[in-house]
Amino acid sequence: MSSLLYEKETYNIIGACMMNVHRKLGNGFLESVYQEALEREFIKQAIPFVKQHKLNVYLDGEPLKKYFKVDFLCYEAIILEIKAVGFLATDFSKQTINYLNASGLKVGLLINFGETSLKWKRFINT
Repeated sequence: MSSLLYEKETYNIIGACMMNVHRKLGNGFLESVYQEALEREFIKQAIPFVKQHKLNVYLDGEPLKKYFKVDFLCYEAIILEIKAVGFLATDFSKQTINYLNASGLKVGLLINFGETSLKWKRFINT
């Protein structure tokens, strides 16, 4: 039986989002509120992270002047993009996939705090 790539780590991240941020704050706040609350929760749970991590975009091996900023890079391996919207539009999934492609990382999470029940998607860069 095979396990998921970064299974324990993604479980920890989703748990922090679901049990300790969304359950306590509910939905309806701005994304920045969830970002700050999640940052505190990651520190509390000793989940390693970098917030607003810069990802360069390359063309023919040369970096472009434009770059991405992901909400969080956790465990030096998992991109976490958070939203606080009524529903997760396809564009948000594409954004997370683009972040994975630009970084070369293998796992990304898209989490929405804007619905009454926390919604999340897991992406794998193959």
